[in-house]
Amino acid sequence: MTSAGSFYITTPIYYPSDLPHIGHGYTSVAVDTLARWHRQAGDDTWMLTGTDEHGQKMLRAAVANGVTPQQWVDKLVNESWFPLLTTLDVANDDFIRTTQPRHEEAVQAFFQALYDRGYIYAGEYEALYCVGCEEFKPESEIVDGTGPFEGLKVCAIHSKPLELLQEKNYFFKLSEFSDKLLELYKTEPDFVRPDSARNEVVSFVKQGLKDLSISRSTFDWGIKVPWDESHVIYVWVDALLNYVTAIGYGTDDENFARRWPAYHVVGKDILRFHAVIWPALLMAAGLEVPRGVFAHGWLLVGGEKMSKSKLTGIAPTEITDVFGSDAYRFYFLSAIPFGHDGSFSWEDLSARYQAELANGFGNLASRTTAMIERYFEGIVPVPGEYTEVDLAVQKTVADAAAAADAAIERFRIDEAISAIWTIVDELNGYITDNEPWVLAKDDAQRERLGTVLYTAAEGLRALAVLLSPVMPIATEKLWVALGAATSLGRLQDQSVREAGTWGALKPGTSVNGLAPLFPRVEQA
Repeated sequence: MTSAGSFYITTPIYYPSDLPHIGHGYTSVAVDTLARWHRQAGDDTWMLTGTDEHGQKMLRAAVANGVTPQQWVDKLVNESWFPLLTTLDVANDDFIRTTQPRHEEAVQAFFQALYDRGYIYAGEYEALYCVGCEEFKPESEIVDGTGPFEGLKVCAIHSKPLELLQEKNYFFKLSEFSDKLLELYKTEPDFVRPDSARNEVVSFVKQGLKDLSISRSTFDWGIKVPWDESHVIYVWVDALLNYVTAIGYGTDDENFARRWPAYHVVGKDILRFHAVIWPALLMAAGLEVPRGVFAHGWLLVGGEKMSKSKLTGIAPTEITDVFGSDAYRFYFLSAIPFGHDGSFSWEDLSARYQAELANGFGNLASRTTAMIERYFEGIVPVPGEYTEVDLAVQKTVADAAAAADAAIERFRIDEAISAIWTIVDELNGYITDNEPWVLAKDDAQRERLGTVLYTAAEGLRALAVLLSPVMPIATEKLWVALGAATSLGRLQDQSVREAGTWGALKPGTSVNGLAPLFPRVEQA
């Protein structure tokens, strides 16, 4: 799937006027986990995230707060968006802000190229606009207002009245790309995933595309159109270009060639921008289209999509302060089939934390290291001859590693975690069945005891490697406790694709004490 070992993956760039909620966190940790996996597989990996800082909504918020738009976005990014990455242990390679000169200058160069190639023309426009969405609304998202908005047209997403805008604008000839886009979806069936998202995009394009208004002239908070400074570039188009400006479009040809094209992971509400408008812009500019667009579902709370206006947004810190970032990452990536909607509940999070993390994985790690300390003075024992039950564990580990890598290739992080978790379940059953505490009482069973505890420790070594992209903190603690850091090197340098190969943990390695990986959480 990845050519020449290159894997460039992006989150959408977030709108900083919304405070980060668990939905934003979900996208970020999903992309981070995919990037960490590919990095640990030895692929030339680059992960980009960032913020989308122009547009009318941002200008109005700044005016309301008595500051310049730049001061306003600086405050939001520094106070809310940079800390989100730390809270969730996201190891992004770059963070782009659309107010950075590297972005603004490259956007102007891109637009000049489109203009020179004949894909942009001037025209008049009248349409209903939603400031909340920063978008001229299609018929399908315009509804009749009720209550205080009766008699008005409102946005189906925000339930707020739409504004009728009449402007002279510049237009992009999007309508010319319908056939090329349909051909792309046909020849590259994985270009849009999952299938439900692909079907939606195909049927949308089949209805015919209208040319796209790509400039605004009624306000000035944006990137100026290079040949007409009385216009600024439409915020959505400016935002989409971050994926190429961040890797050197127009300024660093070598890096651009090394990284592009990218995989984009987006929420399904912004799918059309990424799967229709964005590839058409790239085709018009003579650039390669993205490798693929993956649309994940919404996180629902109480059956509703989270939103700031409805106050249903939950801040990620509300979860991480109680359960830690690893549990946040594990829960959202395993409990929800990636690509589908998922419901969040505190009860479900708490139950899974207890059953899967504390009692399942955490307890397995604690009791294995404790028994090696108790029965072998903290030294990983030499295994004796393997029996059928030991070989069954080895097969589970090898199969799980291969299945997890295949699932990651399909962008199904949830299926990867399920595959890896078969090792946790297998080892817990193995320890129960083989009763090392009974073997320890009989000197004649010393070799067998060594085999059982080596098998458990080596299984944990594989788990630490395979789970490190999902739970970097707990797996690092386990890695150190197993003594693997001294004998095998840093955890993040271990190849996930070789994690299933048996026998990497060397007998004779010193095991260190391990505090509970997932301490008991006192529920208020």
